[in-house]
Amino acid sequence: MKTIEHWINGSPAAGTSPETAPVFNPATGQEQARVALASAADVDTAVTAATAAFETWSESSLTQRTQVMFAFRQLLVEHEEELGRIISAEHGKTVDDARGEITRGREVVEFACGLGDVLKGSFSDQVSRGVDVHNFRQPLGVVAGITPFNFPAMVPLWMHPIAIATGNTFILKPSERDPSAANFVAELYKRAGLPDGVFNVVHGGKDAVDAILTHSGVEAVSFVGSTPIARYVHETATAHGKRVQALGGAKNHAVVLPDADLEFAANHITAGAYGSAGERCMAVSVAVAVGAAADGLVEILERKAGEVKVGPGDVPGIEMGPLVTKASQERVENAVGTAATQGATVVVDGRGLKIDGHESGFFTGPSLLDHVTTEMDAYKEELFGPVLAVVRVDTLDEAIGVINANPYGNGTALFTGSGEAARRFQRNVKVGMIGVNVPVPVPMSYYSFGGWKDSLIGDSPIHGPEGIRFYTRPKVVTTRWPQPKQQVAAGFNFPTSS
Repeated sequence: MKTIEHWINGSPAAGTSPETAPVFNPATGQEQARVALASAADVDTAVTAATAAFETWSESSLTQRTQVMFAFRQLLVEHEEELGRIISAEHGKTVDDARGEITRGREVVEFACGLGDVLKGSFSDQVSRGVDVHNFRQPLGVVAGITPFNFPAMVPLWMHPIAIATGNTFILKPSERDPSAANFVAELYKRAGLPDGVFNVVHGGKDAVDAILTHSGVEAVSFVGSTPIARYVHETATAHGKRVQALGGAKNHAVVLPDADLEFAANHITAGAYGSAGERCMAVSVAVAVGAAADGLVEILERKAGEVKVGPGDVPGIEMGPLVTKASQERVENAVGTAATQGATVVVDGRGLKIDGHESGFFTGPSLLDHVTTEMDAYKEELFGPVLAVVRVDTLDEAIGVINANPYGNGTALFTGSGEAARRFQRNVKVGMIGVNVPVPVPMSYYSFGGWKDSLIGDSPIHGPEGIRFYTRPKVVTTRWPQPKQQVAAGFNFPTSS
């Protein structure tokens, strides 16, 4: 049985802990590898390597750092298929979907390639007699990322390219459910010319997480995952003096108005709800049907849910693969049963799906629930599976009220032909990312990703301008260069610009 090791100081490392965890192929339900679980000592070894590397990497030129990023970006292009298949084999998503996440992650690398312009400071001449002021930003030191299973390439790529390009060194703790993508990326960095110790990978569970959150040598931590764990990460790391990005869970709504093209809306909501088996923090999990749109929308959604091709992610033409674990499959299917007992109409029932030749795989089909209320568990809980709940309301303002009353505020969408309705919606919803006739409004890399309310703990979104701010700290320098032998009187009062 293959054991997936850590990556520390430029090469694989077995670590000191004998503990391992199983890595499954979700399409077959079979264990295919073991992954080493790091101890606190292993985390310390990675921090030591990253600290030593920071001494030289932080002093490297911006040109050197961006050249590495350009080379790394090219290697991601060349190895997209291979990395996509690695992701599919451990996560279960289709290879096409995996390639899509690599593309979106690569966009952040491209943003990092252009940091020469973004990192330019400012200069103010003659703010006082003979005095100038300028500012610039410097890296923090050793920073870390703790990332979820659902995007084993993209979410880490939201973090480490910006951290590294700004002069930091990085430690990644990926999900132990699909760990191989992180090691593959580490090898690509080495081939791109990144010095040893600048990018490290430690695998593990809570012991590894706690070691990162409490280690005095780690300056900042980025996290994406569930809201309860995001709170824990934020509270623990900030208590130990660290900067923290902590992105939590979601319950994303797509509102459909009567003037919308229902075929268009249903097509995109179906993709947003069932793509990647619904295991996305930006998945559409609630369709809010307004007024006369409801019956027609549900009719089309029913048809389209039945057309989704489910099967192993490495089979061409498949649109939805299995869930990542057996426990996830059982939790999602139990949620559909609970919804039925609480009064929801099960329009499409995805439970009990068996795929020929993969009967032990963690498959469940798309499920569509109608007449869901905001008091039902299917609405309140983040199911993280291919379940779409339809909530019926009478007006757009009522739909906005439903969204604003929800504790999450990650993403939302509106399907309409009305500019006035769209403007009212985007100004009044308490959500961080909004799509108008776009179901999954993940922003481009040069904007920042982050929600409101329980979807973002603290105040630090990820990548884009906020990523630059997070991984650097500012300095402001005030200078005076008096002429030789010229005496400048010093004042004892608070200095002014006069």
